[in-house]
Amino acid sequence: MPNAELLELYARGLGVIDEARLEFGPGLNVITGETGAGKTLLLGALTLCLGADPASTRHALSDDVQVAAVLRDRAGDELVLGRESGTNRRVRSTLNGVATSAEALRLAGESLVTIHGQHDSLTLRSRADVLTLLDTFGGVDTSELVATRRRIAEATRERELLGGDEATRQRELDLLDFQLEELESATLTSATELDEALDQLRIWSSVRDSRAAVLAAIEGLDGDREEAVLASFARTIGALTPVAGLEDTVTTLREALTSAREALHDLREFAERDDVDPETVARLEARIALLQRLARKYGGSLADAVLAREALHGERGRLVGAEVRLLALDQELQELLARETALAATARRERSAAAVALSDAVTAQLHRVALPNASVRVVVDGADGAEAQLLFAPNPGRPEGPVQTLASGGELSRLLLAIALVSASDGVVTVFDEVDAGIGGQVAERIGDCLAEVARGRQVLAVTHLASVAARADHQFVIEKVVADGSTTTTVREVTGSDRVGEIARMLAGDHLSDEARALAERMLSAAS
Repeated sequence: MPNAELLELYARGLGVIDEARLEFGPGLNVITGETGAGKTLLLGALTLCLGADPASTRHALSDDVQVAAVLRDRAGDELVLGRESGTNRRVRSTLNGVATSAEALRLAGESLVTIHGQHDSLTLRSRADVLTLLDTFGGVDTSELVATRRRIAEATRERELLGGDEATRQRELDLLDFQLEELESATLTSATELDEALDQLRIWSSVRDSRAAVLAAIEGLDGDREEAVLASFARTIGALTPVAGLEDTVTTLREALTSAREALHDLREFAERDDVDPETVARLEARIALLQRLARKYGGSLADAVLAREALHGERGRLVGAEVRLLALDQELQELLARETALAATARRERSAAAVALSDAVTAQLHRVALPNASVRVVVDGADGAEAQLLFAPNPGRPEGPVQTLASGGELSRLLLAIALVSASDGVVTVFDEVDAGIGGQVAERIGDCLAEVARGRQVLAVTHLASVAARADHQFVIEKVVADGSTTTTVREVTGSDRVGEIARMLAGDHLSDEARALAERMLSAAS
C-alpha cells in the first residue's frame, strides 16, 4: 500500500512568519536554521492543521493567521487541512475548503501523520499504542479472537432479550401475566371509552344537580308549609269568589291554578325518575377512576393502554416461544467461551514472544540513537496479553518504569526513532522535532543515518541543528530570520546545489564561513548521496 505523504505546508501571520510555503518530497526532509528563527513555528502550523488546540502550539494566535497542510493519503487522494483566525481570534477549521471541526481534522490526519517532539509526542504513552506496535511487529493476528468476542456479545444480548436464564424469564413472564390480567380484567371496550364515560358522568351530574332544584321548587310551590305558593294562591282565589263583577277574573285565576298544578305534576314525575340513581353514578365514577389509573400506568392515555395490552401479548408470546432458541444460544455461548479462552491463550503466547523479540530489537538500536546506557522492555499481561506496557530505564542500576513517566522529551523522541528502525513501516508521515538535541559528533552522524534509514520506508520530516543530520536529507529547507526597520520576519526556502553547501557549512562553522567549512560540507553531502 502506498505511503501517506505531506506534500505542502503553508503558514501566514504565525509568529515571526509573515508567509511561508514548503513543498516536501519523498524520503527525509529536514528544516534547518539558526536558533529562534521559527523552526518550531512550522511544526506548530502542522499541529494546528491536524486539529490541535491553538494553546498547545505554545504560540498564541494573532489576528489573521492562516495555516494549511496538503496531504496525500494511501489511496492517492489529496486532503487540504486548514485553520485560520479572524479579527475576533476565533479559529475556523476547513477540510478541502469546506468548514468543519477541529475534531474532524484530527480524525482525518491522525492516520496520516505522527509527530514526535520534545513537548508534543504522545505515541507509545498509551497501552493501546504499545499493543498496536507489538502486534504489528510480531505479526500477531487477533481478528478471530475479536470476531469471537463480538459474537459472544451479540449472543449475550439476544439471550437477555429472550429473558435470559429460566429464573429471569419466569420473573418476566410473571410480571407480564400480572399486567395482562390487570388490563384484561378491565375489559377495555375502545380507546375512547374514558372520554365517553366522562361525558356521561357530566350529563348525569347535571341531571342530579337539576333534580335538587326541582324538589326545592315543588316544596316551595306545593309543600306542607302553610306559606306554599299554590295553597296560598288557592285561598286567595277563594276569597274573591263572593265579589260580584269578578266572575271572569276568578275563572281566569282558577284556570291558572289548574295549569300550575299540572305543571307541578310534570315536575314531580321528573323528580321521581330512577335512571340516574346514586348507585349508577357511583359505578360510573369507579369505572372512570379505573380507566384513568390504567391510562397513567400504561403510557398516559387509554389508547396507549390498549396498545400496551397488545404489545404485552406479543412479548409474552415471544418469551413463551423463546425456550428452544435459548437452549441453542446456551450451547453456542458455551462453545464460544471455550474458543475465546483458547484464542486468548494463543494471543498471550504470541504477544509474549513478540514482546521479548521487540525488546531485544529496540535495545540493539539504542546505542545508535544516543541512548547507550538505557534499557527497554515490553511486558504483557492479561488473559490475551492485551495489557501491554513499555518500560524504560535511562541508566543502569536505576529502576525501570513506564516510559511516560521516566523518559524525557529528547529520550522519548530518540526511543521512538529506535522503534521506527525495527518496526515495519506503517506508511505514516513521521515528524521528529529536534531528535538530535543535546548530542553531536559521531552520535549525531548515527542519528542522521537512522533518520535516513527510516525514511527509506516512509516520508520523514525532521527539525535539526546538526550538519551531519542535515547532510543525510533528501530535501533541505532553511528558515532564516531577517531584522529590518525594527521588525523581525522569517522566510523559508529549499536549498539545493551551492546554496545547500553554504547552509551545511554555516551549520558547521557559524556565520564566518571558510573554504575549509565549505569543503567539509561538500564531502559530507557527497558521502551521504
